Amino acid sequence: MDITDVILRQHDEQRRMFAQLEEWPRDDHEGLAAIWKRLEILLETHAEAEELYFYPELLRIGTGGADAESVDEEVQDAVKDHNEIRTSVRKVGRCRTGSDAWWTAVVDANVHNSDHMGEEERQDLADFRQRASLELRHEIALQFLRYEAMRGAEGITPKDKDLKAYVAAKKTSKASATAKKAATRARKAAKTAPARAAKSKKASAGASEE
Repeated sequence: MDITDVILRQHDEQRRMFAQLEEWPRDDHEGLAAIWKRLEILLETHAEAEELYFYPELLRIGTGGADAESVDEEVQDAVKDHNEIRTSVRKVGRCRTGSDAWWTAVVDANVHNSDHMGEEERQDLADFRQRASLELRHEIALQFLRYEAMRGAEGITPKDKDLKAYVAAKKTSKASATAKKAATRARKAAKTAPARAAKSKKASAGASEE
């Protein structure tokens, strides 16, 4: 198993579930509530599993993928996105299922989640693929999926994270033997320039000149 593939598959599942809500009969409030509950649990267990198992290892070996300024900025931005998604999910929970306010909150959650997934796929996952060993990808996937399976039945209470404190704590957290080996390999591989794009603003400016 590969954690980057696991995350991609779950992103696709989240997109499909938002699409199911959009196509579901608007007067079937019981059905809408059931689909949303499943999606709500998936969104938070996925986010929490990333914060527990994926981002800490990315912080150890990453350099910043694509248009990210650095791995610290990359991870802080991802956790910030998670906090925004959590805020939107809370708004949905405060509204009557199927009401205009409920749909507005659902769309808001979809927008935040879609933006997050696109950026994570472009930056975090690409950065990790370039640096992580297959052994480490497998190890994290097992931890990630085990956590989701244990928590997925009832869900977990969303808790916002302090961005800088999160990054500082995870960068100093204890690494597994596999992670230590991967970090050593990544430091050696860092001499080879990763596949990164120019900063997005510069790239946009260059495109406009053409």
